[in-house]
Amino acid sequence: MSSYESFAKVYDTFMSNIPYDKWVDYIERIWKKFGLKPKLVLDLACGTGNISFRFAQKGYEMIGIDLSSDMLEAATEKNALLPPEAKSVLYLEQDMCEFELYGTVDCVLCLCDSINYITDENELLTVFKLVNNYLEPRGLFIFDINTIYKFKNVLADNSYSQTTEDAAYTWENYYDEDECINEFYTNFFIKNTDDAYDRYEECHYERGYTIEKISELLEKAGLITEGIFNDNTFDEPDTKSERVYFVARECGKGKDGVSHVFDIS
Repeated sequence: MSSYESFAKVYDTFMSNIPYDKWVDYIERIWKKFGLKPKLVLDLACGTGNISFRFAQKGYEMIGIDLSSDMLEAATEKNALLPPEAKSVLYLEQDMCEFELYGTVDCVLCLCDSINYITDENELLTVFKLVNNYLEPRGLFIFDINTIYKFKNVLADNSYSQTTEDAAYTWENYYDEDECINEFYTNFFIKNTDDAYDRYEECHYERGYTIEKISELLEKAGLITEGIFNDNTFDEPDTKSERVYFVARECGKGKDGVSHVFDIS
């Protein structure tokens, strides 16, 4: 079963503690800091659309891309909750490692450690090149990563669980320091119409990247790193930072808006 296929059924329930409103506010502060006034924004690996939906409420035109049809189904349902004056979010079922757009966007977002899910360096470089290709001249790419410190010292070899009235999950975590791969094995128990519980299991993998490696790959993709910040601040990361944000800028297009630098293939 692919990652998040079963989790999509209860994703919003178990992610209710995620500070989405705080994240949206932080992104807008980044835009202001770096002088960007975006109209069209791409939310890469958008999940159930919690970020896309909030920006759409604020009047931004949004595109959301995710590999999971189940997540996108949940995201699309949120369009009905948008105010009449807001545009519905356009959701596309695509792999972020080979996504395609009809045109360019002012900003690309990739949040909630989605970058860590790309465990191959070459694939990550491809994603960065694609982002560069679809950004408007001087557009911004904003994303976060879970740090190696978090994988090694916080998640480590720990177990987690949570229950609600209609669902429960367990999470067993393991971090391989040699491979820099964080593995978490999850079991979900979801109440069905017979008041019994269906069990689903998934195994997820995230790779720990150093700040230096991410910066190197951004440079190879033709993106300029404008800022690297500790979670939801404009402070520099330290050795105990658990989440780090990167702000990169498009710089490889001519005045015609066409990339003259990279072959994306």
